[in-house]
Amino acid sequence: MTVTPAFVGGLPGGPEMLVIAGIAILLFGADRIPRLARSIGQSTKEFQRGRDELEQELEDIEDDARDTVSESGGSTDTDTNPAPAGDE
Repeated sequence: MTVTPAFVGGLPGGPEMLVIAGIAILLFGADRIPRLARSIGQSTKEFQRGRDELEQELEDIEDDARDTVSESGGSTDTDTNPAPAGDE
C-alpha cells in the first residue's frame, strides 16, 4: 500500500499560501475571515485545555496507583487474598 503525501511538492511556500488566501477570501468574504480565524483559535485553545486536563487526570491516576502499590509493600490485592477453598 502506497501513501501519497498531502502536499506532493512538500509544504506550501509563499506563492502557494497567497493563492490559498485568495481562494479563502473569495469563498468566505473579507469581512468573515477574522471571525473565522478567531473561531479556529478558540477551538484550538479549548482542545488544548481539554487535552491538558485529560493528561493531568491520567497522571493523578498513575500517581495514586503507585502510592497504593508502595503502601502495600509492592504486593497487589491478588497476592494477599487466599485462593477459594473447594476447587481442589
